[in-house]
Amino acid sequence: FTLNLRHLILTQLFVVNYSNKHKPWIETEYQGIVMENDNTVLLNPPLFALDKDAPLHYAGEICGFRVHNGPSGSASVQFEAVVLDRSTGEGLVRSKEPLDCESQREHSFTIQAYDCGEGPDGVNSKKSHKATVHVRVNDVNEFSPVFVERRYEASVPEGRLFDRIVRVEALDADCSPQYSQICFYDIITPNVPFAIDNDGNIKNTEPLDSKRQRVHTFWVTAFDCGKNRAQADTQVVVTVKPSCKPGWIGWTKRVEYTPGSGSIPLFPSLHLETCEETVWNIQATVELQTGHIGKGCDRDSYSDRSVRRLCGAVRGEVDLLPPPSPAANWTTALPTLPSSDSSLVFSFNGSNHVAVVPDSVVSALSGDHFTLQLWMRRGGANIQAATTQTRGNRKEEETIVCSTVKNDDSFSHYSLSVHGCRLSLFYWPDVSAARPVKFLWKLEQVCDSEWHHLSLSVQFPSVTLYVDGVTFDPALIHDNGAIPNPAPHQRMFIGACWEPEEKQKEILNNTIPEGKESGDLLYIGGYHGLLSGVTIRPGSVEPHSVVECLYACREGLDFGDLETLGSGMKVHVNPSQSVLVLEGDDIESFNRAVQQVTYRNSLRFATPGVRPLKLTTSLRCFNEESCLSLKQLEGYLVVLQPDAPQISLSGVGPHLARPAPEFEGPRGVPPFPRRRPSLVSICVLSQFNDVSCPLHHLLALMSDAVAHTLDGCEVQPLGEELNPEREELLVDMDVVRERGLEIINTTAYIAITGAESISVYEDVLRSVRYRLAKGSARFERRFRLSCSEMNGRYTSNELTLEVNFLHSLDSLYHPSHLLASQQQFLHPSHHAGELSGHTLPNPHRNSVVPGAATIIIMVCVGFLVVMVILGVFRIRSIHRRGEGSRSGAKEGSSQWDDSALTIIVNPMESYESRMGISADTEGEGEEDEEVAESPDDASDDQRIIIKKEGRDGNARRY
Repeated sequence: FTLNLRHLILTQLFVVNYSNKHKPWIETEYQGIVMENDNTVLLNPPLFALDKDAPLHYAGEICGFRVHNGPSGSASVQFEAVVLDRSTGEGLVRSKEPLDCESQREHSFTIQAYDCGEGPDGVNSKKSHKATVHVRVNDVNEFSPVFVERRYEASVPEGRLFDRIVRVEALDADCSPQYSQICFYDIITPNVPFAIDNDGNIKNTEPLDSKRQRVHTFWVTAFDCGKNRAQADTQVVVTVKPSCKPGWIGWTKRVEYTPGSGSIPLFPSLHLETCEETVWNIQATVELQTGHIGKGCDRDSYSDRSVRRLCGAVRGEVDLLPPPSPAANWTTALPTLPSSDSSLVFSFNGSNHVAVVPDSVVSALSGDHFTLQLWMRRGGANIQAATTQTRGNRKEEETIVCSTVKNDDSFSHYSLSVHGCRLSLFYWPDVSAARPVKFLWKLEQVCDSEWHHLSLSVQFPSVTLYVDGVTFDPALIHDNGAIPNPAPHQRMFIGACWEPEEKQKEILNNTIPEGKESGDLLYIGGYHGLLSGVTIRPGSVEPHSVVECLYACREGLDFGDLETLGSGMKVHVNPSQSVLVLEGDDIESFNRAVQQVTYRNSLRFATPGVRPLKLTTSLRCFNEESCLSLKQLEGYLVVLQPDAPQISLSGVGPHLARPAPEFEGPRGVPPFPRRRPSLVSICVLSQFNDVSCPLHHLLALMSDAVAHTLDGCEVQPLGEELNPEREELLVDMDVVRERGLEIINTTAYIAITGAESISVYEDVLRSVRYRLAKGSARFERRFRLSCSEMNGRYTSNELTLEVNFLHSLDSLYHPSHLLASQQQFLHPSHHAGELSGHTLPNPHRNSVVPGAATIIIMVCVGFLVVMVILGVFRIRSIHRRGEGSRSGAKEGSSQWDDSALTIIVNPMESYESRMGISADTEGEGEEDEEVAESPDDASDDQRIIIKKEGRDGNARRY
């Protein structure tokens, strides 16, 4: 029993000694460091596993560590943990292979310790909790810096210091900040005017000069913080540009335009320099100022009536402000101003300058279909206000036209007014009905103090307004307020309207309205400004094309070729073509577009002078604060003086002779007959140096004359005026009316006006005839012809024509005719120089001296008597000397020839022969002028024959 008990006790003791009651214990987290290219991990805190079962064998000992996957799931493969001392639990963590910091700089995993259990076989072994291990791989400076670019280039303008021209950059492949950062850069090329900072920014240390050195090249290296130098240095190239000033390059302040050149580019070499500033929108505005040229721009220099004819306007317009004349005296009191386009401009001061159109004119303007056209300049220059200004005038509407016209069985009323920047048409279809309508337009053109063309076409209830050729729609206002009905009296005022009858009754009752004085009772709403070309045409309205032609400026801005416009470019031109706007986002396309902006002037004889020119540029940049601001450029366009045309009247001789009975016929004789070359020809000095227009230029003149238009010719009798009882100038009025011309026929002159071609004026002048009353004793009459172009701007030479009336001897011996001839002979101023011309006729003369027929006859008769007496005396002397003395006879004959002439001449036939010789001479090209044909003398019953013998003894006939 004792032995069994001892064995049991020993057995229990042995069991107690070897029982494993506790788990091993380790830290919950470890931080580890391992050097790159090494495998031993230094942990903090050190790796120790404790077991409370110590110092028991096996149970209190640590047999090993197990490594488990971390968050990445792969760290357990790279690391392992070993036990250095089983009794103390000291362990070591190491990598299975060297680590690369550049591949993975940090690693995380878990570790767990386990004891040896209850025996050598590790039975009943216990495990500790899992601890997290963070391992950081320490970098080794194994890599050198490498530059991002092998070559860096930059461009800078000269003469400036820059904080940074270009930035170089190098990278290091090391993983740690200590070795991966570039600590400094260095310029290894000596003696260069550049410096570099630690961030790689290169700047110039002195201003650069492109003339001294255009390109600078140098080398730069880099060092990391481990003092490793870059594997390869980089090259830096800096190009020095000439100094850059943002703005327009190639601006020409003065641009010259030669009339007849068509379109010319205004900025052929202009381009915009932004000095590399990035812009995303460019807008340039080109403004051509032509307000001082005529009515806003250069137009045809013809009268308003002529322009209407040239534009094809329907006839029948009535001029409400005609030039003052006895027939149109309602504009006599209105002041006028000079105009560069030769039109008549009337001034209105808003008070007492009013034109009252007579009833005879207003009566022809009935109907609710009409077109009212006018030129208007509100508040024009040189307008003197009336001395009786009132306090309320500034607030009133200013009436341009006010009219009440009679229709078939009613009266209609309308008034065109301006108020501020508003234009209004007040229309009352029937004054007996209370339904007036007001058409209202808000227009900047009404209040900008510039010339504008207004065309108002009324086809009630439709109203169309054209301002400078552009259509504007009105706002309708049905005004049913307390407006008194206009009186049913036919009348029309220009520049104001009349006082309503209710107002006049108040004045008669001694109640003068405020703001009115006794001298202004009849007029209200006076217009203050300038008016010109105020016309109205009843009936159908004017077509839009006609309105555009009437307003059309012959000069303006234009764009060369829209098809070549770059993408994103826009071009805007205002109706008057005085403002052109370019807009785009690309500088190159914008520069090409600017160079295609042109100036055009379709007038052959453009108005010379200066047109100011402005260019305004607006840039929008991504960085609005540093965006460029360009100043406005100003210049001027000079239209040179055009080559003045020399209008040469030719084709008819200075003398025209016809028998007097032809002038006494019912149709008279045309002083300008239909002959060739053309009656009127035009020479331009720039094309033909000879202003006399010789015959070999006729073909060129015929083609050149197509582009010219005459606007007036005048036939004027020289000396005394025409005597209506004995003579008159007749004109074919059918020809004049057919051509649409106007004529003024007085005893002092005949004036034909209207813009028409040269051929038309030739036809009209050839229809002019001169007629004498029967029994007139006149022997000659002189006329002067002159023509003009461009509304009198260019005038022709004065062609003088002398008409001779050839009388028979029967009429010459009549006492009354003799008396008339004596009276003619007693005026030496008319005939003193003509006698010698008929005494010794010149075979090259192309006409006779006017009014000398009677003198020739009288001189020839006296000379004939002397010759007969001398002849009888010579015959007797010859008979005395005898027939045998031949030499003496020859000598006597020689003395005869030297002493006197025997001439037998028919004065009429001589006159005719001389005319014929002149015509023959012209046919050979020796003379440029033609003469009228001489009358046939076969019908004359009485002739005086005078014979002239030369040395050859043959008679000559002139």
